[in-house]
Amino acid sequence: MAIYLDKNKPVSKRVEDLLSKMTLAEKCGQLNQRMYGWEAFSRDGETFQITEKFKEEVTRFEGIGALYGLFRADPWSKMDKDTGVSRKNAGKVANKIQRYVIENTRLGIPVLLAEEVPHGHQALDSESYPVNLARAASFHPELQKQVAHAIAEEISEKGVHLALASALDILRDPRWGRAEECYGEDPYLASELTAAITDGFQSDGKIAVILKHFAAQGEPVGGHNSGPVSIGIRELREIFLDPIRAGIRSGALGVMAAYNEIDGVPCHANKELLTSILREEMGFSGIVMADGCALDRLLKLNPDPKKAAKMALEAGVDLSLWDEVFPFLEESVEKNILDEKIVDDAVRRVLRVKFQLGLFEQPFVAEEIQAPKSDWKQLNLQAAREGICLLKNDFETLPLVGERKKLAVIGPSINALYNQLGDYTAPQNESECVTVLEGIKNLVPKNWEVLSEKGTEIREKLVDGIQKAEEIARESDAIVMVLGGSSARNFNMEFLSNGAVSSKGPNMDAGENVDVSDITLPQPQLDLFYAMKRTGKPVIVVLIQGRPIAIPEISIEADAILTAWYPGGMGGKAIAEVLFGHYNPSGKLPVSIPRSSGQIPIYYNQKAVEYKEDYFDLTGKPLYPFGYGLSYSTFEYLDLQMKQDVITISELNNEQCVEVSVNVKNTSNLAGVEVVQLYIHDIEASITRRKKELKAFKKIRIAGNETAKVTFKLTKSTFEIWSINNKYEVEPGGIEIFVGGSSDTKLTGRVSIIGG
Repeated sequence: MAIYLDKNKPVSKRVEDLLSKMTLAEKCGQLNQRMYGWEAFSRDGETFQITEKFKEEVTRFEGIGALYGLFRADPWSKMDKDTGVSRKNAGKVANKIQRYVIENTRLGIPVLLAEEVPHGHQALDSESYPVNLARAASFHPELQKQVAHAIAEEISEKGVHLALASALDILRDPRWGRAEECYGEDPYLASELTAAITDGFQSDGKIAVILKHFAAQGEPVGGHNSGPVSIGIRELREIFLDPIRAGIRSGALGVMAAYNEIDGVPCHANKELLTSILREEMGFSGIVMADGCALDRLLKLNPDPKKAAKMALEAGVDLSLWDEVFPFLEESVEKNILDEKIVDDAVRRVLRVKFQLGLFEQPFVAEEIQAPKSDWKQLNLQAAREGICLLKNDFETLPLVGERKKLAVIGPSINALYNQLGDYTAPQNESECVTVLEGIKNLVPKNWEVLSEKGTEIREKLVDGIQKAEEIARESDAIVMVLGGSSARNFNMEFLSNGAVSSKGPNMDAGENVDVSDITLPQPQLDLFYAMKRTGKPVIVVLIQGRPIAIPEISIEADAILTAWYPGGMGGKAIAEVLFGHYNPSGKLPVSIPRSSGQIPIYYNQKAVEYKEDYFDLTGKPLYPFGYGLSYSTFEYLDLQMKQDVITISELNNEQCVEVSVNVKNTSNLAGVEVVQLYIHDIEASITRRKKELKAFKKIRIAGNETAKVTFKLTKSTFEIWSINNKYEVEPGGIEIFVGGSSDTKLTGRVSIIGG
């Protein structure tokens, strides 16, 4: 028996044994992921066959390393309920693919099946959870770990191995269309959530997470998708590297390189980033996957695909995606352009993942797939609940209680399911999802009547829409407006070869490749809002959005404001629960909300240097700051205490910590959940520091009129900076400590770090 087939041997020996048996062509085949997975099968009713195109691909590369999107269903792939792979057929189709590859290649190396899981599996009959921006608002890593684990359970039984999960993008420019895929603007929050989902996806040992995108994609020039990023090494390290560092600590087996360049070097050709920092410094040993067609973009640096292939592989890219560059790897070696040892290193990493996931022992899955677990739906609902942020609630407008008889529900997203799901969404089983209007109708008190009218599209007026909305609003006792944006694609749109949208639609103003110059609410929706205000009735605004939208007028005029982001398939129920007081909101903003596009960048952790914050024509402060979010309960912060006000660097190096405690009092009669946040400001440093930096948070439930003591232990990593010496170190000096319910907190303490 070959060593590589003996599961009792160490993985490293199995990899080397298999590698020694491989031809150059077979090696290069393991690094290619060229096909769109939905082109690997044909369907006739409930019968599925392997296509000639897939067979030719396997023959051409004497095997296949990975196959992306076998189950993907969406307007780009044109896969829907009539053409795609249903949940019940997933195992059968996955096994057909594996069986063909194993039986029709010399060495029978199984193929990795890679799928998108940005907010659930982008496939038919799959649970659609809130997008990352909504899930980040929960400030609840354990909940997000549970969501990731549920997604992993769902996809692993279908035969999926690689889960492509957005986690590494830090949102620094909300004009960018992919804002919804970020865990917000703060690296610490994003790191905690990245660590959590990595644990969740990989805990059963059946799934390898591919964390994307590496690195700095969230700060493109002008907010343009995949645009260049003009930052230095310090900004890269302080803001954009922490999430991947956290993912590696949690054992992440994969990462996807980003489209952008950093200071003139594309990430896919950036050896310092993918090898020196990622592998050598951080100790990452997994695979680096290219983003879709990204390697083709290297031809702008060198039009010879053999040399472009060398550039990417030497930089640290292991696995391609849909490009016409890596097919030239074999020729690049044969013509002495590329050293075969570099190919071997990449193949080792791909094979190692296959062995780690047990593909050689168990390449097939059960073809009788179990019914979805009931707790997935409940988990989805809880994720939506905890992502809702209450921004304004004048005169206790919410929750909606009392003797009101008629409620007007108005706006473009009241009954538009796909508007609340975000980009990268498969066709849904709509009977299993809940829109906002449905959620309200299901929970409204029995003696109330619900009237509804769209009034407008997202960015286009409806004929007589405002007039119709006014008519029902005037006979109502209160108005719920569901406004915002949409990342909903439709099957009539046009797409680029990498799946990004290339055409406009009135109902899609966010998502991949849908960037905007102005983040204010579109005029048709503002006109509708002002019409509702003219009725004199209380107006509650619910924002469905994939990016922070500037709402200065609504902030002043609305009686209450909620943002639910894109809350997923159960979002309508979660929103209704908050509106009627069945759920007490606890979400906190994972990103600052500007007053105007002209304030961008508006993130809270700006550099603490001498400059005028305010503009001539506008304040420099955000409309709502990072970390902000109200509750139906009220909280007071008291008695910030530092267990010690001095600590030495050597004590920190020896794992001693700074202990900070605060009392949080619920000053209302209603039990509520509060996210207690701790920030620091480094007063003395060798390089410019930031005004505030989030360094710890805890989410706690406090009964009415009760007080809870919250304690934080700040370790060496809390105080480390990338110093003037170009290394991570703790420097002596004073540190201000801020604790409160948002980044705009005033309760402060201080600790001094001294040498020795």
